[in-house]
Amino acid sequence: MLPGRLPRNPLPCGGTLFAPGASLRLSLEVALTDDVLAVHGGTPLQGQIRVRGAKNLVSKAMVAALLGETPSTLYDVPRIRDVEVVRGLLGLHGVKVSDGVDDGELVMDPTNVESASTDEINVHAGSSRIPILFCGPLLHRLGHAFIPDLGGCHIGPRPIDFHMQALREFGAVVDKTPEGMHLTAPNGLHGTKLELPYPSVGATEQVLLTAVRAEGVTELRNAAIEPEIMDLICVLQKMGAIITVHTDRVIEIQGVKKLHGYKHKPIPDRIEAASWAAAALATRGEIEVLGAQQADMMTFLNVFTNIGGEFEITDARVTRPGVTGVEGGIKFWHPGGELNAVALETDVHPGFMTDWQQPLVVALTQARGLSIMHETVYEQRLGYTEALNQMGATIQVYRDCLGGTPCRFGRRNFKHSAVIAGPSKLHAADLVIPDLRAGFSHLIAALAAEGTSRVYGVDLINRGYEDFENKLSALGAHAEYV
Repeated sequence: MLPGRLPRNPLPCGGTLFAPGASLRLSLEVALTDDVLAVHGGTPLQGQIRVRGAKNLVSKAMVAALLGETPSTLYDVPRIRDVEVVRGLLGLHGVKVSDGVDDGELVMDPTNVESASTDEINVHAGSSRIPILFCGPLLHRLGHAFIPDLGGCHIGPRPIDFHMQALREFGAVVDKTPEGMHLTAPNGLHGTKLELPYPSVGATEQVLLTAVRAEGVTELRNAAIEPEIMDLICVLQKMGAIITVHTDRVIEIQGVKKLHGYKHKPIPDRIEAASWAAAALATRGEIEVLGAQQADMMTFLNVFTNIGGEFEITDARVTRPGVTGVEGGIKFWHPGGELNAVALETDVHPGFMTDWQQPLVVALTQARGLSIMHETVYEQRLGYTEALNQMGATIQVYRDCLGGTPCRFGRRNFKHSAVIAGPSKLHAADLVIPDLRAGFSHLIAALAAEGTSRVYGVDLINRGYEDFENKLSALGAHAEYV
């Protein structure tokens, strides 16, 4: 643990501390109640860290446990806030959640599922968007569900209209009230045919978690096929679900009457792995990420190589409490010399992941020439570049679709393309974290900059990056809470 740790007052994801054009002074005044990390930059990160189960799978697998009639066991669960939120929500609904024998092992017993009060759900859910995925499982188990107003990171509207419409297609009745939405299924849930207007991960998860116990067959077209989606399908199949993944993003689910518990080790977190890879590149360091897997990161690794970074698939000998042996991973490093500018656009899998772009943009500020980042998944995800410019970067954002084919945000007044000119000498600054992924990118920029930066609201990073303070220490970073 880094020295000087203060009691936490978490900044909600999406709780933006300043509006565009507001003064930095005002934003800092608002942020004074949040964790502040003093980061002494200019030191290359060197060493070895480990990533555990993917944040974007683990929380959904925990929700899936509601569907079973016997206990489920999930391994390699990271200690992050999203896990604590889901654990609490499960507990409110009568699911007994306990730690298993091994570190990172969770056992979830849904034998006594029950209703929870709307006030308890509202208080515990906070800004998390996870509660919407409880709808299908709770409708199957209890016949009713409540969903509070949803939060989440302010990276662009993520409307729940399709979630609600899909649930109606399954036979749910949705009643909107001031505190949220109450759902019932007076005639049970039945299979249906659905087509997504966009291959949304959240909407695909919603359909999967609802269809597996709906009567009849469900066909979902234009589905998301991210590795985390495939891993969720593996979890559901272990529970007794019958799911077929066809070509051209078509998923067919044959509903079953009952499901049982599962035992599952999730895929590793490819977002966290890529974030540390970008940190190695930006700080001219070398980081070995144990647990990282090549198969799920091929698109990122190609880009990493094109920029000028180098990597090696490793089998490292590790010794930590309770574990001694060899564990695979990926070593990332900056080989020296200049980095290359690239033109990229984010896309759904198997394209370049939207959650990879923020940390990589920090590294691209050190590449010679003009790089282009065209964001096609979330229309408001480039706001974090303003802070990088305050640190000496040269980044301009545009409404046009630059560097690739026109996307759905073109001509809609969204600044969703960025041009990064480099290399830029970054200097220290006071930074306010706006959302999870941008927050880690700000941290990388502070580590790469000359001088001491103060990063406000840093506790938000704990929502998706396990034990990042100790990992920074293990990599030789100089930082302390103030």
